[in-house]
Amino acid sequence: MVDFGRVLTAMVTPFKEDGSVNYGLAAELALNLVNNGSDTLVICGTTGESPTLSWDEEYQLFSTVFSAVGDKAKVMAGCGSNSTKEAIAATEKAAKIGIHGTLQVVPYYNKPPQAGLYQHFQAIAQAVPELPLLLYNVPSRTGQNMLP
Repeated sequence: MVDFGRVLTAMVTPFKEDGSVNYGLAAELALNLVNNGSDTLVICGTTGESPTLSWDEEYQLFSTVFSAVGDKAKVMAGCGSNSTKEAIAATEKAAKIGIHGTLQVVPYYNKPPQAGLYQHFQAIAQAVPELPLLLYNVPSRTGQNMLP
C-alpha cells in the first residue's frame, strides 16, 4: 500500500490571463507546496477545477507536477468521470506517467444506484490494479451520495 503521508494538499490549477493552464506556474506551486510540508499533492480535483479542463490539459498537468516534485512527494491525480470508460482511460494514462494514486469522483449527472457506483469503481480498480483509488464522495457537487 502506498503511504501518502499526513498532509495531502488539494492543489489549485493556475491559469494564464487567456484562460490556458500555466504549467510553469503549476510546477513552481507544486514545489512550493512540497517544500512547505505537503506529503502528497492532489491535482485535478474540485479545487484544481477539473471540470474546466480538457483531458489533454489534465494529462499535461499530471506530467508537469509529477516531474516537478520528483521523489520529494506523492502525486494523486483526479481521474474520475461519470463515464466508466473515460475514468479507466484517464487512470491508465496516469499510471503510465507514474502517478501514485487517483482521485475518483462519484459519477455525476446520470446518478447510478449504489450497486452501479460499486460496479463503476470496481471496473476502474480491476482495469488498473497497480494504482490505489481514493473514492471522492462530494454529494453537493455530484448530486449523488455514496453510502458506506
